[in-house]
Amino acid sequence: MAHAPPHHIAPAPTPQQERVSGVEIASWVVAGAVLIAALVFELLPALLSGLLMHQLARMLAGRIKIGNIRRAQMRLIAVVLLIVAILAVLTAMILGAVAAVHSVTNGLPVLLQQLADMIENIRKSFPAAIVAKLPEGADELTTVVTGWLRDHAGMLGHFGLQATRILVNLLVGLVIGAMVALYDVRTATDLGPLGRALEERAYRLGRAFRGVVFGQVRIAAINTVFTAVYLVVALPLLGIHLPLAGALVGLTFVAGLLPVIGNLISNTAILIVSLSVSPGVALASLTFLVVIHKLEYFLNARIIGSQVHAYAWELLIAMLVMEAGFGIYGLVAAPVYYAYLKQELVSEKLI
Repeated sequence: MAHAPPHHIAPAPTPQQERVSGVEIASWVVAGAVLIAALVFELLPALLSGLLMHQLARMLAGRIKIGNIRRAQMRLIAVVLLIVAILAVLTAMILGAVAAVHSVTNGLPVLLQQLADMIENIRKSFPAAIVAKLPEGADELTTVVTGWLRDHAGMLGHFGLQATRILVNLLVGLVIGAMVALYDVRTATDLGPLGRALEERAYRLGRAFRGVVFGQVRIAAINTVFTAVYLVVALPLLGIHLPLAGALVGLTFVAGLLPVIGNLISNTAILIVSLSVSPGVALASLTFLVVIHKLEYFLNARIIGSQVHAYAWELLIAMLVMEAGFGIYGLVAAPVYYAYLKQELVSEKLI
């Protein structure tokens, strides 16, 4: 008796395959479209400031312990405290800008003289072909700077408009983040499947943002402390006073908020200023920066890598690709976007 050929039996779907539904795929598409739109329409400052306000409100509310106060009230107190702190910072920045404008008459000549002294020291170390192209003295440097400002007045005006737009986006994002922080304490029992899936996407994005940004702030702060000890304490004790040391310390922290590439920016500035003093100081600074660079890789692996499961080389590749596609906004967004993408893949056990 002939047997019928066996029918092909498809393997039973794994639990992972059962979890990936059309609703979740749709939520991934929506989340991806929102993230790309933030880059295309240059709304990244609003997105990041909103995420920052939301995460700070959640963290601060979790640390407020006042009797039997409800969670919604704790979140409201946290948002109010953050708004007061932001207003205080903005007020301090405005007052500082006004003070800088009033002191520019005395401060600008001093800065130009420092730059002229740096150029004069560089003349002693660089080849004659390069030295011939450098301005001589503070007067010629003033003429060069004035001419450059006059020739690029239109570009500077464009930068001013862009800076104003970014500031407005930051403030709007902060307001939206505060509103969302107050709203999401409610139990959204009336949300449909897509709404719940989108909430999960937003939660994972916030967690990725927190892991990258707050981790990078800690790394930048540690790096800045070591740099300040070297520039402001160690070198002066050896009788070496580096020009613009305070500005270099500030640049180290601000640039350090950008993973990997920020370190390159601050290191280059420190090396150039060190070279203006002497080749020996430049060599000492290079040695110090190499040690700090190795320390930052260790910190990246311990602080950021442990939170978002990403190594420094992964973030660097993501930054290169995003910068090529979206410019400076892509460069800034790359660590957060990559951490979110990898978190989604790891959560779904796809990698």
